[in-house]
Amino acid sequence: MIYVVATLTVKPDMRAEMIAGAKACIAETRKEVGNIAYDMHESVSDPSKMVFVEQWENAEALVPHGKSEHMKAFGRIAVKCLATPPKIEIITPADVVVR
Repeated sequence: MIYVVATLTVKPDMRAEMIAGAKACIAETRKEVGNIAYDMHESVSDPSKMVFVEQWENAEALVPHGKSEHMKAFGRIAVKCLATPPKIEIITPADVVVR
């Protein structure tokens, strides 16, 4: 299992457009093979920060996701809305024993 955490900084005047575009992308992504969860969150301290948290069965599932029509469409919206390039991290669960 892997997670993708994408932090976006959105231009203040483009926030509504980003949210609208994200809704369509999220709905379609949740239907993809290998997707477990796909959500967008907002910072409570900085309204320009939006964070996607994605959970996938494996890294291979990201390949068709990145090439999907809904991601291409969202990319066309995001490029207009972003104030800075996104920060994208791919992470895996740590093998930590908690007592």
